[in-house]
Amino acid sequence: MTKKIFSTTAIAVTLLVATTVSSYAQCGGASWYGPGFNGKKAASGQIFNENAMTAAHRSLPFGTKLKVVDQRTGKFVQVTINDRGPFHGNRIIDLSKAAATKLGFRNRGTTSVCLEKL
Repeated sequence: MTKKIFSTTAIAVTLLVATTVSSYAQCGGASWYGPGFNGKKAASGQIFNENAMTAAHRSLPFGTKLKVVDQRTGKFVQVTINDRGPFHGNRIIDLSKAAATKLGFRNRGTTSVCLEKL
């Protein structure tokens, strides 16, 4: 009988942990932008700074903080959504030049990422 109670408790704890993990996840292509946009107004009204840890997403609210994980390398960065986009291909996010540099894909131009809402 004790063994059954322990099993039920373990299952309940596992379910509790699973429901506290981020409720938003998305994987897909990422690109970066900066030149030509630096110093101009982003969709949020903020001035875009290619050296800040920011990103553009089609639908997430401005100010949303994301963990962006490069699927090729496992490297990750934290960015804040302050613009709209990308509007090219199957990409799900446009990262600032600084974020792309930190992830290590700036010279390639694109990579595969997964996003997790913080």
